[in-house]
Amino acid sequence: MKLYILVTLIFSFSTFSFSQIFDNEPNNQPRYKIDSIEIEGNDITEEFIILRELTFEIGDTVTSIILHYNEERIFSLGIFNKVELKPLNDSGKNILHINVEESWYIYPIPFADLENSDWNKLSYGFIVIIKNFRGRNELLSGKLKLGYDPAFSLAYYNPSLGYKSDIFFNALVSYGTSRNKSIIAGKLYGDNFDYTYVTDLIGFGYRINTFNWVGIDFGYNYYESPKYIKGINASDKRIDKSFSLGLSYNYDTRDLIQFPREGILFSYYMQFKGLGINNVDYRIFIIDLREYQRLVGDLGGKIRLTTRQTTGRLIPFYDYSYLGYEEAVRGHFSTEREGNNYYIGSVELNHPIIKDINISLDFVPLLPRELVTFRMALYAQLFADMGTTQFRGEPIRIKDFDKGYGIGLSLLLLPYNLARFELAFDEYGNTEFILGLGTSF
Repeated sequence: MKLYILVTLIFSFSTFSFSQIFDNEPNNQPRYKIDSIEIEGNDITEEFIILRELTFEIGDTVTSIILHYNEERIFSLGIFNKVELKPLNDSGKNILHINVEESWYIYPIPFADLENSDWNKLSYGFIVIIKNFRGRNELLSGKLKLGYDPAFSLAYYNPSLGYKSDIFFNALVSYGTSRNKSIIAGKLYGDNFDYTYVTDLIGFGYRINTFNWVGIDFGYNYYESPKYIKGINASDKRIDKSFSLGLSYNYDTRDLIQFPREGILFSYYMQFKGLGINNVDYRIFIIDLREYQRLVGDLGGKIRLTTRQTTGRLIPFYDYSYLGYEEAVRGHFSTEREGNNYYIGSVELNHPIIKDINISLDFVPLLPRELVTFRMALYAQLFADMGTTQFRGEPIRIKDFDKGYGIGLSLLLLPYNLARFELAFDEYGNTEFILGLGTSF
């Protein structure tokens, strides 16, 4: 019942619909009936990978706003440096030319993770990514992480399992050690400790249409602690061996996935852990709602509500809901909180300082043009966050929420990545500087 009420509130909160993207178009905008579509520049990429992102078909009438939205959808695939949709009239017929410039598909990316701004918790390594290697937007990646939380993982994603198929497939294998995050578990153990873990996951899904997909995944999880303590382990041994079953649904109308300015994302994930085998049996629910709108001129706004819920006989500490790690409240970015559940709300305004410009550094010797061509933009933002964790049976009170606000800059270098520089304040006026990769949400 609690989840049903939460889902109802989230849907009631958002009044945005995909059709609203185009509701405010000027009446005098040129309109084009699309008689045919031609694609150029896709030396590797299969045409259907591009065409399946379009929100219109041959015979439909479009405007420049619709064409721009579809440019962003195609760019969101992350395999092009440039995308242009241009209608041309040829002998009385409107031909839509889709011109793309493919990006470099194989490259290593060094990285460094500084957990809670603590240099004693520095992890570093590199990721090797192979994109679009058969022209179907497949992704193969390997990650080696050293330092604080050493790990190794391999991942594969195929958005179209067969030619022009709407069935997608993903797989993950990971191995590593993870430092215990729970203060309660550390007290029970008498000191901090590391888990050794292995995660194997295979997933399948079906793309219902351009904006909706459902998925199912099957996993095997291995968690080993130095000694058995109830709660530190989910089973009655120091080694947990369990299977999992996950179900997911996504509704996504965002324009540019890497830095959305219009659209809505609603995602729901439900995972059954253990399935009663080896006395492990609990569930995880994640709900995430994000809305993006252009407000006045180039001023954009976005809002997010998300929660992670756990239920079951015994939730191990390694699967608790945490703030201060992958999810955090800006202003309390290094504040660690734990519980069975967490709740986060964020709101943000953004405005371009430098609008999208295409940059090519093809004069750089020895580097291929595809690798040194990218799209750049710079945005300023104002933000406010709040979040809390909750243990089973505890009430949710506004006074228990951590709150923060601040200003920031986002530098887009697409399709590769995005860097954020943020100055945040908590409710008491304490400051913190945040340097991150990727959009805030």
